[in-house]
Amino acid sequence: MQRQGWGGESPPIGFRATGGLLLVAHLLLVGWVTLRPLDVPWVSATNLHPLAGIRADLARGPAEAAARIGSGLALLAPLGILLPLADGRLHVSPVGSLLRTVSAAALISLAIELLQTGVPGRVVDIDSVLLNTAGVAVLHLAVVPAARARLRRRPDGPRRRAPSARGGGTRPGPSERPGQGSPEVLRRWEEGRAQGATPTTTRVGVAP
Repeated sequence: MQRQGWGGESPPIGFRATGGLLLVAHLLLVGWVTLRPLDVPWVSATNLHPLAGIRADLARGPAEAAARIGSGLALLAPLGILLPLADGRLHVSPVGSLLRTVSAAALISLAIELLQTGVPGRVVDIDSVLLNTAGVAVLHLAVVPAARARLRRRPDGPRRRAPSARGGGTRPGPSERPGQGSPEVLRRWEEGRAQGATPTTTRVGVAP
C-alpha cells in the first residue's frame, strides 16, 4: 500500500529520497563535530542547570556570547527543514509538524549530550539541548509552513492518458460485429469480445 500525503497522491519518491540523504549527511556531520575527542588542558564542569551556561556566555562579552550561542542554535537547525522534507507530507497540521520536528530534534540533541559523557574533552551541557531545539524550531517556522502552502497552490500536472489497446490498434466494439464476413473476421471479433468488450443487443443478418 502506498503512503498518502501529497493531496491524496503518493509523495514523490525522489523528493523524499533527497530529503533522507541530506538528513543522513547532516547527522553524520553533526556526529563528527560533536563526538570527536578534544585534546584540551581543561574542561568546564557539567552543566545541568538550564540557562546557567547561557548566562556564563553572556558574561564573557558580546562577541564570544554571539559565537557560542549562535553555534548552539545553528548546530541542528537544518533538521527543522530536513525532517519534514524526508517525511514528504504536504497536507499536515502546522502545529503537529512543529511538535514532531522539535521533539525529534530534542531527542537527537539529548542523545548527543549523553554520548559526549564518554568522549575525552566533552562535557554535558543542558543549555546545548535548549539551544539546539530552539534553532530547529525557529528555522522550521520560518521556512516549512510557507513552503508547504506554496506547494499546495501549484496547479496539478497533466493527467496521464489511458493506454491504448494491445498492439496499438483499436478493439472492435459490439456494434461493429459483421453480419456476414469471412471466418477470420468473425474470429477476430470474438477474440476482441473475450478481452473485455461489453456486448450490446445488435441485429445480425442471417444468410438464406
